[in-house]
Amino acid sequence: TDMTLNVAAITVDCDNALTLAEFWSLALGRAIDEGGPGASPFFARIPASPDSPGDPTMMFIKVPEGKSVKNRLHLDMTADDRDAEVSRLVALGATRVHDKDEWGIQWTTLADPEGNEFCIAEHHEPTET
Repeated sequence: TDMTLNVAAITVDCDNALTLAEFWSLALGRAIDEGGPGASPFFARIPASPDSPGDPTMMFIKVPEGKSVKNRLHLDMTADDRDAEVSRLVALGATRVHDKDEWGIQWTTLADPEGNEFCIAEHHEPTET
């Protein structure tokens, strides 16, 4: 049988959808969608971009409860210059949680302005031996 399942969007529960979407819009360099119902504190989305067609839409939905435990699912991202990206994201409102160096991989865990963890690893081209 053919597989027809695709990831259409990553949805983030939050207290203020517009504020969190604004952070992620700046972090990812992708615009908030002003079409449809429009962005508000209750719902906002960052659609997939023609410049990065593999990146899914991100949706932000207001929920009544706050975050209380570590995420069970999080975004892992790569950057050409991890330190520069971490500094840029902290300036946008992220919080640095910790730096790790395990299994031959170095990464930094950050939290967005509402405390959702995400990681940034340095992008390395595979080297031939």
